Amino acid sequence: QVHLAESGGALVQAGSSLRLSCVASGDFLKNYAAGWFRQAPGKDREFVAAINWNGSRQFYATSLKDRFTIFKGIADNTVYLQMRTLKSEDTAIYYCAVSPDGWKLTGSPTEYTVWGQGTQVTVSS
Repeated sequence: QVHLAESGGALVQAGSSLRLSCVASGDFLKNYAAGWFRQAPGKDREFVAAINWNGSRQFYATSLKDRFTIFKGIADNTVYLQMRTLKSEDTAIYYCAVSPDGWKLTGSPTEYTVWGQGTQVTVSS
């Protein structure tokens, strides 16, 4: 069973940058696609970004692609989400998840089989 652990969430001011990390147990990320989602209070879980198994392809929510970047670490067991020019509306719990189809990039939460516990990002205006 793969386990995912997110970190890097913080309270920051609007305009700041922040990098989130998602560490997977074992070698799952070497074969799985990974994604980042977020959920703000009172709202549905929202797709942020996804990356394929070898990091060669990325897929973003249209409204976020200019400010957010998803990438994998050299060791391949970590997925990062670099966030720039943060806005108050980016405030949410951010979750990483993995999908066993390593080539499929999707924004549908149902395609992801394992989820982390989430990390809180709060952006003050």
